[in-house]
Amino acid sequence: MVHAPGRPPGDGRPGDPALTARIVALISSGAATSRTELARGLGLAASTVSLRVQELIDLGVVRETGAGPSRGGRRPRLLELCSGGGFVLVADVGGTHARAGVVDFTGALSDVEEIPVPVAAGAGPEATLDLLGGVFDDLVRRRAGGESATEGIGASGIGIALPGPVDLERRCADSPSRMPGWDGFPVGRWLEERFGVVTVVENDANLMALGEHVSSAHPVRHSVTVKAGSAIGSGIVVDGVVYRGADGAAGDFSHARVPAGGAIPCSCGNTGCLETIASGAALVRVLQDAGRDVTDTAQVIRLARSGDPEATTLVRTAGRHLGEVLCTVVNFFNPGAVFLGGGLSTVEPFVAAVRSQLYEGCHPLVTQRLLIARASAGADAGLVGAGRSVLDRVLAQPLPVAVR
Repeated sequence: MVHAPGRPPGDGRPGDPALTARIVALISSGAATSRTELARGLGLAASTVSLRVQELIDLGVVRETGAGPSRGGRRPRLLELCSGGGFVLVADVGGTHARAGVVDFTGALSDVEEIPVPVAAGAGPEATLDLLGGVFDDLVRRRAGGESATEGIGASGIGIALPGPVDLERRCADSPSRMPGWDGFPVGRWLEERFGVVTVVENDANLMALGEHVSSAHPVRHSVTVKAGSAIGSGIVVDGVVYRGADGAAGDFSHARVPAGGAIPCSCGNTGCLETIASGAALVRVLQDAGRDVTDTAQVIRLARSGDPEATTLVRTAGRHLGEVLCTVVNFFNPGAVFLGGGLSTVEPFVAAVRSQLYEGCHPLVTQRLLIARASAGADAGLVGAGRSVLDRVLAQPLPVAVR
């Protein structure tokens, strides 16, 4: 959420929408839990803040949850956001399906739905976004208690994750290798014109990393999240913010060339990339070449879990290859945590191999407090990250629900 304290823009009057946004942001982030803390963080008179907080309580955006500890005077009344006080719509688009849901102003995800969208097979952006638009309409109607999307409570924003490189400024896919017809299509503008709300478009690995970072039961400042499924994706979070690099490609080590990759062609146009030997798709290919009746990564995972020697060996080897490349990332970046997500991370030999390589190949100072754990948010990580990303944008603006 938004953590920047200081005097909000505008004149500071109780009805000022910019003040509303800052108050909601501070409560949502946990940076302020009482009227006193809000007044201190905003640099405003306690009476001004108290009036606006009461208006937000009356609007159903904020509620009091009890009394906090005394610091020499009267015990402060603690504040939190109401789950029904506002929401954004989120979607995580994959190659064969998309997941959509609702994230409220507390950051809680609900009403998750999954629909088939054959993006990798050629489903273009307009057809896919039309399908998502229908799901979003249903979610808004459900949230409004069955009323029409235009008459009920509206969403405050939309966050969407795409399975490929994203141009953040133009809010579109940028030369995606697995999204035919999507290159340069104005996804953000299309959704804004359809729904009339602020829209954030981001790479799925980045939003997955952000979602896992904020969902972890072990808070850290800096983290790396790796999604090892049919393909390999990764994202970096620094001080709670996605680090994208100069061109939005930071953290994508799946196309690092490795000796074991040899001359195997990769979807990026090079040969011998990590993804050609450590991804689920690579393992499927190897098993098929060996005459096994395997068609997708899920089958490889089932075989490995059931103790199939060939599949287990391949999964363990994939974890070792990934861990070798990840060592360079961890040594250079020195994160507090490495989160492992995706289907392959559900197989213990894979996780054990990655962990072993990191402890063996990284400097002891880097690993002495390093948390290496399976991702806790699972398939919802991208949706949680999309919600956090769009809420940051929404809460930096005047909030329509709070304007009188």
